[in-house]
Amino acid sequence: MTARVLVPTGFGLNCEEETARAFRLAGAEVDLVHLTDLFARRHPRRLQDYGVIVFMGGFSYGDHVAGGFVLATRIRAHLSTDLGAFLKGGGRVLGICNGFQTLVRLGLLPGPEEGPPDFVPRAALTDNARLGYRDAWVRLAVDPATRCVWTRGLGPLEVPARHGEGRFVAGSEDALRRLEANGQVALRYVDEGLRPTEKWPENPNGSVRGVAGICDRSGRILGIMPHPEAFLYPFLHPDWARRRGAAGDREPPTLALFRNGLAGA
Repeated sequence: MTARVLVPTGFGLNCEEETARAFRLAGAEVDLVHLTDLFARRHPRRLQDYGVIVFMGGFSYGDHVAGGFVLATRIRAHLSTDLGAFLKGGGRVLGICNGFQTLVRLGLLPGPEEGPPDFVPRAALTDNARLGYRDAWVRLAVDPATRCVWTRGLGPLEVPARHGEGRFVAGSEDALRRLEANGQVALRYVDEGLRPTEKWPENPNGSVRGVAGICDRSGRILGIMPHPEAFLYPFLHPDWARRRGAAGDREPPTLALFRNGLAGA
């Protein structure tokens, strides 16, 4: 059966076309549905009718108060019961940039250490260490210990990053060590030698130990700050002209991330 993906839209989110294209290229059926219709339950399908829900990038509610804060508050008020049922049924969630911020503020990431989602925040994505909005390509590597289903089999990735509030902060140093021990650190910013780094510009926000993406304990919910949906064709890479005829003409490895998310969804 074709996997069905829900992409909520509106209120300042602005990456719907590339996000939908990514999942369609991966073989999914995609519904773009305005958040107003989801909150008011005017959409004819339930969340449980989908295999994947994607919280995309943009500036939800203008990043008022903080990135993802208002959207997470409204989702908690209107959709937490439905989201809980969706996740209990094995649903998968991807949050990209503002979507990652939303999932962290909603409490789905990193989530509780045991039991079902309780929508209690346990971490933050805060101002970049070098203050300001950074828009540039970055290099990522999958943490070899991760349990994340979205990143299985992936090698290093080069993707655009564009954010001003992307520095991941766990509740404590012990909390971060537990996330690493639990396999919940999915992706890290790395240097040319593929070593995790905290140095700018390879790490655009200063996240400790290069954390660029995390998952929940099930591995089915992934949040990532850079934008894999913005690199779907080889000619979008800034070095494409120099790489033509070799690796530069191959399908970007980012598409494998979306296929992984659909597998079994």
